[in-house]
Amino acid sequence: MEIIKKRTTSTKSWCILAALLLFFLGMLAVGGVGVYNDSEQYITMHIHREPLYPLFLAFFRVLCGDGYLSAVAAAQGVLTALGIWTLTEYLAARFGLRLWEEILVLLLQLAPHLVTRYVSAMHIFMENSVMSEALCLPLFSFFLCFLLRMLLEDKSSGAVLSLVFAWLLSMTRGQLMTTILLWALLLGCKLVVKKKYRLLFIPVAAVVLMFALRSLTVHVYNYAVTGYFMGNTYGKVNTLTNVIYACDEEDGEVFPEGSLERTFFDDFYVQAMERGLNHAFGGDSFGERAAYLEEKHDRLKFDVLEAGFSAYYFSLGEVDYYEQSSMSDEMAGKMIQRLLPACFGQWLYDYILLCRNGFVRSIAVVHPLLNFAALFLYLFSAGLSLWLVFEKRRFRAAVVMGTALLFIAANVCATSTTIMCLSRYMIYGLSPFYIALYLVIRELFENKLIWRLKQK
Repeated sequence: MEIIKKRTTSTKSWCILAALLLFFLGMLAVGGVGVYNDSEQYITMHIHREPLYPLFLAFFRVLCGDGYLSAVAAAQGVLTALGIWTLTEYLAARFGLRLWEEILVLLLQLAPHLVTRYVSAMHIFMENSVMSEALCLPLFSFFLCFLLRMLLEDKSSGAVLSLVFAWLLSMTRGQLMTTILLWALLLGCKLVVKKKYRLLFIPVAAVVLMFALRSLTVHVYNYAVTGYFMGNTYGKVNTLTNVIYACDEEDGEVFPEGSLERTFFDDFYVQAMERGLNHAFGGDSFGERAAYLEEKHDRLKFDVLEAGFSAYYFSLGEVDYYEQSSMSDEMAGKMIQRLLPACFGQWLYDYILLCRNGFVRSIAVVHPLLNFAALFLYLFSAGLSLWLVFEKRRFRAAVVMGTALLFIAANVCATSTTIMCLSRYMIYGLSPFYIALYLVIRELFENKLIWRLKQK
């Protein structure tokens, strides 16, 4: 009987994987490959972009020639199917999920792909697109699977593999460097709970090593591509954009009269006011002010800051694009150091507005009614998890929920420092949250009706 059971389970598992592959490859056949504004930068290995996705594209370009983008989209679909399948099978085995529950977990993981296709403003199917998120999503599924193995089991392989995938995520999209910090925080918490205090140096050392390795890899990659041993640029220009947006005219007085920083500030501020790219034009309500900043961020960055920096540094003569990018980033960093304390109150207010939208978009869609629904879900899920831990002494589902909430918080807070929290930046938290919410509710009623499990 045991042999038959294993065979049936294996057949079911392979059928689930086949269905996922059919879904993603079918969407590719129907919709084709999507090339968007950011795609060209990945294809050309632009200095602004992290290395892994451009290298992923280059691999298929060498392998397949002119039609390589179709192969890229197919590979992205296959990787995503494998990631969803791996996480689903792990949760099914760990929590003893029945078939319908396993299908529910699978459908919840498909939700981000369907949301970005049919609900978000861009209306794109992520895995068919030439965008770094198409690679980040499957990598994140693997990361989450191994991270939960690290937390729920005493296997060092889970810790090692989740850290490897966290590093890969950081090499694909800068905002996901937070996964390395999340890994360290959760491992540290586990060591404290188990009273293994002498091992707390491990997560700290791992973070230092991973960030150093990431920096070195990015520098070596850029040297191979551009001839310059440098990191990615324009992250600081992104951050300066929201700082300039928050400034008033008198904030420029932090710079000495006649300094280059003062010249840049005066130019940026005047243009921002002329074009309505300042917090003064944002409206009255929270929603209006957040929406206005999100709408104007790119215009302020590209049309004012980037244009101003480029015009000045290119006017110096014998300055190529990479040198200009590096100089612009350096100047942006200097300006942030002086300006941010001066406009911190307004900047923090705007930052909180961006975070508000980010938290909502992580699990819902920004709308006056859905905003309150999202707040309720956060409070309900956190409260229920704490009740399970402290009253019922049940930890498994609460650990999954805690992981989901911590990741959402880290992702939102990190993204809001540099840019607005668009749906495609927030979608990583959608399925983990709702899977965790289901598992928490399931654990609450574990001994009732349809959730009754066999005693081991």
